Amino acid sequence: MDLGIWATWYDLDEGDEAEFLAWAHAEYLPFLQQQPGIAWVAHYANDGGGATMKELQTNPSRRGGEELPNGCQFVLLVGAPSSYSFFNPWVLDMALPEGFAEKLALRRRSRSEIYAEEARVDGNAVEHRQWGSTLAPAIQFGTYNMRTQEAETMLGRWYSQQRLPLMSRMDACVRTRKLMSSVGWAKHGILYEFSSLEARMKEHEEPHESKTLDPDAWTGQIADNAAYPPGSPFVGQRIWPPVA
Repeated sequence: MDLGIWATWYDLDEGDEAEFLAWAHAEYLPFLQQQPGIAWVAHYANDGGGATMKELQTNPSRRGGEELPNGCQFVLLVGAPSSYSFFNPWVLDMALPEGFAEKLALRRRSRSEIYAEEARVDGNAVEHRQWGSTLAPAIQFGTYNMRTQEAETMLGRWYSQQRLPLMSRMDACVRTRKLMSSVGWAKHGILYEFSSLEARMKEHEEPHESKTLDPDAWTGQIADNAAYPPGSPFVGQRIWPPVA
């Protein structure tokens, strides 16, 4: 059971990256994985995605939350039975081993959100993610607010009638989750899991996400009514646990 997700986006200074990642993968992430109630931990490095993702990430007309920290080189995702699992004392007030706080302070422009799963579908590549295991080798993680209540109704219809059924039939898709925020600026989240970045580009971005830039397409109308925080959507490759 992993209906709650704690997400932390951040950057690292160039001189700190190798040292921090070596420590995090050897000590911090295994430590998180061992905490009561934690289902899995997954760490991703930003790949940037294709042209459509770059447009969404950089176009000023599509931005929101400008006051938020804008780190987006990495995202750390932690799964738990529900979003409320993260409010338990052994998570919220987690006692860190000596030296951990100093290492974590190396993260720059860090921001966190806690999400509850609203809906999910499995795709044809679901064998890449066994029950209870960590997330797939590649992800696309979008977080956003809709600009009006009418746009939120359109969003729900789009996910229910178009996007989630589409993802359930896709060979590259492992799993797709629609999320709602318990903590954080972005009310909505969509977490796509893919068998690889290459498969995502071929089967998802090129034929489907490209419609995000078409104002006449339903997908484009959704995007035109959304405000994305810094770094969203995040497209990345899993760097811990290592991809076999």
